[in-house]
Parts: sequence; C-alpha cells; structure tokens
Amino acid sequence: MTPSQQYLQSCREVLELISSTQSEAIDQAAGLIAERVAGGGIVYTFGTGHSHELAEEVAYRAGGVVPVSPILEPSLTGSTEVSKSEFLERLEGFAPHILDYHHVGQEDVLIIISNSGRNAVPVEMAIEAKSRGIPVLAVTSLAYSREVSSRQPGGKKLYEVADIVMDNCTPYGDAVVNLPGVAQPVGPLSTVAGAALLHAVMVGVAERLVGKMSPVPVFWSGNLDGVTDKNRQMMGPYRARVRFW
Repeated sequence: MTPSQQYLQSCREVLELISSTQSEAIDQAAGLIAERVAGGGIVYTFGTGHSHELAEEVAYRAGGVVPVSPILEPSLTGSTEVSKSEFLERLEGFAPHILDYHHVGQEDVLIIISNSGRNAVPVEMAIEAKSRGIPVLAVTSLAYSREVSSRQPGGKKLYEVADIVMDNCTPYGDAVVNLPGVAQPVGPLSTVAGAALLHAVMVGVAERLVGKMSPVPVFWSGNLDGVTDKNRQMMGPYRARVRFW
C-alpha cells in the first residue's frame, strides 16, 4: 500500500469510527438545531485557523440547511497572514465583540469547531455564548484535546464547556501517515472528519424539519438550471441576519 493509499484508508477508518461512536451526539445536535431553525433561529458556525474552513463548509451549500451563518473573523481565519492568526487565536478578549457584532441570540445555536480545543478564542466563544443562554455544540478531537494543555486563561478546553460534543475521532497530532526520513507524520484527517460530521448533522436537521416547515429550507445546487429564484426565496426570511450572503 502506498502512502497515499494509507491516507485514504485512514480516512475510511475514521469515518467508520465516527459512524459507530458519534450517532447519539449527531442525533442530539440535529434535534437541537432543528428545534431552533423551526423557531426562527439561525445556526452560527465558528472556527479559527483551518477550522474556519469547516465553519464555512456547511454554509450556502447544495443540499445544505439555509439559515447557516459562518462567523468568519478575518484576523482569525488564516486566509491571509496565517502565522498572525495563529497567534491571535490564543489571545482572550475577542469573543464578546464577535458575538455582539453578529447579534447571536438565545433563539440561535452556535457550532464551534476546534480540533485541539485548546486555544483561547474558541473556548472563550463557548463560555461567552453559554453565559448569554446560547447553546453551544462542539466539533473537536477528544484524543488530541486530552493530551494538550489549555491556552485559555481559565484552563478550560472546548469539550469541557460545550453542551453537545461531537468527537471527530482523529488522533493526537492529526496527521496519520509516517514516511521514512520525515520526522512529522503527514496527511491530516480533521478536515475530512469534521466535514463529514457536520454534513451528517445537517442531514439530520433537514429530516427533522419535514412536517415542521414548508418548504424545508434547503439549498438547491446553484449550478442546476432554473433554481436561482428558488434559492432566493429560501433565503428571503433570513437575509437580515445571515451576514455571509
């Protein structure tokens, strides 16, 4: 088996592990989100560094739930000046201002993605949101998080704060393929695992909205013919609150 094949095999294995161990957490998350969406709430997603890609992954997607608003703070995403964002995600004080700016309320739900779950900003976001009565769902690696110290001043990690924790089942260090002559393993799993987890949750949300909302607010693929007006109509009730569009 080549190293590339080893990586793909590891992807298959982690997805099987998620399927066999995270069903209850996925169901709980889907139920809570569906309840909030049916009541007019918004699903906010947040991640720093590479985790912001997962926050964005479930927004404005073919087959995705419509009222999803990723919180993409430019100084924290690493889209540019990545080493600066790596430093800033370790500083406290951002979370209250970010939540205020996006007007996240008690009728909403916040999903926070952090593989290590150790950095100050994601943990502070969870603590601040909960203090405001906003339910917090986490996507994190328990194996990773339990092996590292917290960088949050209070010593908390994301999984210790969130209301519902979804383990992406990736290992300490994330990368999984060992190459001769290379000290650091290659082939990170957290993006593949996190995307699968989040989409599984959103499928569950759509399922639970059947009979509660008509039409069920799910996007058509923008590259299909004749769907532009359908998607615009779906977006209409949420335009005032979803800043991402």
